[in-house]
Amino acid sequence: MLHGDLLGERARLSPDATALVYVPTGERLSYRELDARSRRTAAVWLGELQLAPGDRIGLFAHNSIEFLDCFFAAGKSGVVLVPLSTRLTAHELEYIVRDSGMRALVYDGELAPTVRELRQRVELARWIALGEPAAPSDPRFSELVASAPTFGSFPRVDPEAPYCLLYTSGTTGKPKGVVTPHRMVSWNAVNTVCCWQLREDDVSPIFTPLYHAGGLGAFLTPLVAIGGTVVLHRGFDPSEVWRTIEKERCTVVLGVPTIWKLLLEAPEFATVDLSHVRWFISGGAPLPRYLIEAYQQRGVVFRQGYGLTEVGVNCFAMSNEDSVRKAGSIGKPLMFTEARLVDEAGREVPVGEVGELWLRGPHVSKGYWNNPEATAAALDADGWFHTGDSARRDEEGFFTIAGRKKDMFISGGVNVYPAEIEGELLLHPQVQDAAVIGVPDPTWGEVGVAFVVLRLTPPPSPQELAAFLATRLARYKLPKEFLFVPELPRTPYGKVIKGELQAAYARLKGGEPSEPPGGRP
Repeated sequence: MLHGDLLGERARLSPDATALVYVPTGERLSYRELDARSRRTAAVWLGELQLAPGDRIGLFAHNSIEFLDCFFAAGKSGVVLVPLSTRLTAHELEYIVRDSGMRALVYDGELAPTVRELRQRVELARWIALGEPAAPSDPRFSELVASAPTFGSFPRVDPEAPYCLLYTSGTTGKPKGVVTPHRMVSWNAVNTVCCWQLREDDVSPIFTPLYHAGGLGAFLTPLVAIGGTVVLHRGFDPSEVWRTIEKERCTVVLGVPTIWKLLLEAPEFATVDLSHVRWFISGGAPLPRYLIEAYQQRGVVFRQGYGLTEVGVNCFAMSNEDSVRKAGSIGKPLMFTEARLVDEAGREVPVGEVGELWLRGPHVSKGYWNNPEATAAALDADGWFHTGDSARRDEEGFFTIAGRKKDMFISGGVNVYPAEIEGELLLHPQVQDAAVIGVPDPTWGEVGVAFVVLRLTPPPSPQELAAFLATRLARYKLPKEFLFVPELPRTPYGKVIKGELQAAYARLKGGEPSEPPGGRP
């Protein structure tokens, strides 16, 4: 039975192995100790808070040991955890609190100002503080747990029962709560161990937010499943991460493109000892080739992964050898993961052509909370999840992401994928960041507009950037306009919020943009 108590199962098998190193305090916890903490937390939920399996409890907190206590307590108790982004405002949180129907909220004392504003908007049965309470009546989490009774055992949870509701970042419209069942949590963990070939002696840092599916599912649950060691940071600091990777002799490291770029630019990158690293892996957004090459020059195996909150975050894998031979590819589907690439009519496209990626398997979620329309649009009757991502497959079965299907635009009757243009722009030595959107054009239907963040070097002109791209891309792919901006709007996991760029372009547009040198084909 694929119930979600991964920690309990691992503690039964490897009670004395080191489960966790908490960087801010240096605390080291065994699996027995970490499991005991989560058992007491589950007891508080079912006892003191009088929550029942299926009830929802919110968690509004930075990375911490207590965050893990709450996450693993959900696997034991059947209470559904709703992790909340620490970047959200009270207005944004109000929608999720109401939509999820949560009964209680555990919050970080550092976020007390937002909590005080939130409680003016919503009513909850209980508010519990990690640290300093936002209100005198709010109990402290530590005191509740310290006085919790010891539960001998917890009832088994149905594998299809919700483990947590993971709300999407909401790059367009209101966020949607992805219903993540116990079956999905456990399957993703075990299959990642098998297909990524994780080991019990693996040590991995987690510095991305745990409120996101990537923080929870990409390495936390797989490392627990195999009995490895998680090195938990409270937040992301490039120098601290490099020092920790070296000190704890981390073996496998997950990041997103934005993080890998910041780590590359940190002064420690050139000299940090990486002899103990088995491989690095990037996910969350398409990875520019220049980043892969930079890390490979340091002698590091650098893989690229792929996943979505709705399909278990880890869906593809590749070997160390293939990470070099097929650089830029996300690899092949994991075991028991079916993948299709289809056109607008749902027909499979030939090898080498771009189609929408559909996925099916035991790692797929149950859809969206209280949103049957969105569920039906994404998850069809045959169990295929329509990812909205465009990809191509080569003759050996390796997949490469072309970009978001909705980001694609048609210029002169030809499909253009912004991710391809962005990847080439990032190879320019004076370009730090870039994003491309499609905008209406009276002649070509749509054309590209590039938003570019420059480095602190003499800035190139739009004509110079266009000329650079013209040596690398077909003429119909060249952006019609280049806009220089100080930064790009991104989600916490590095995805560019292109809806904001579309809105910004609409506000800035004061006339027809000028064409790059040479005009259109």
